[in-house]
Formats: sequence, structure tokens, C-alpha cells
Amino acid sequence: MGRLILAVISTILEEIAIVSIVFWALPEIDVHVPLPGLIAVMVAWGAYSVITYLVGSRALRKKHLVGLPNMVGSQGEVVHPLAPEGLVRIKNELWVAESAGGEMKPGGKVIVVGQYSLKLVVRKRHPTDDLEETE
Repeated sequence: MGRLILAVISTILEEIAIVSIVFWALPEIDVHVPLPGLIAVMVAWGAYSVITYLVGSRALRKKHLVGLPNMVGSQGEVVHPLAPEGLVRIKNELWVAESAGGEMKPGGKVIVVGQYSLKLVVRKRHPTDDLEETE
């Protein structure tokens, strides 16, 4: 609700600035804009403000596709040996990871079980993990 109020107030201030420029600044340099032109500019600016507000709101509501908050439970593959630390590929991104269950070789399938700072904690993926996700 606060974003909407801020958007309305800023749009009103922008419209006042447009009117001020057209009525006071432009005539000083001998440029005169007819009233229909001013109305057209104000309507266009108002429409632009509404569209940018709607697009921005949709972008802010969109769930993150990747990133640490959404990584637990994600499955991936070992790229560089985990002994106990190495690299894994999850959702087409490379992450530094630490093995929660011993050494893992490249190509091994893993599942994220946690995180520590910017490092993922992974364990070997078991066939039963696929069954849990489909339920």
C-alpha cells in the first residue's frame, strides 16, 4: 500500500512539474504549447506511470528462481571433487559446496541439505529422493 501512495504522490508532483514548465518556463523562451498538447502530454505521462507501476509491482512479487534462500532441496551434480569442499552445478549455476557425507567424485548426483555462509552443504542423492519430490 505504501508503494501505491508513493507512486500516486510522485506522479502528481511530476504532472505539476510538467504544467509548470509548459505555463512558466517555455513561454520565457517564446515556446507556446496549446492546451490540447499539454493534456496529451499529461495523459501520456500518467499512462506511463501506471504501466511502470504495474510492471514494477509484478517484478517485485515474482519469486526468486535461484539463490541461497531457495537452494535447500535442490538437486545437482558434482563438478569438482568434494573432499570435503568443491564445486557443484545446481540450476545451471556453479556453487562452492561442502560434502555432508564424505568425498564425492565429479558426476555424482547431490541434493542440497543446508547452507553455511555462501557455501552449500550437500549429500549424495539417493533414488528415494526422486520419490519424495513427486509426492
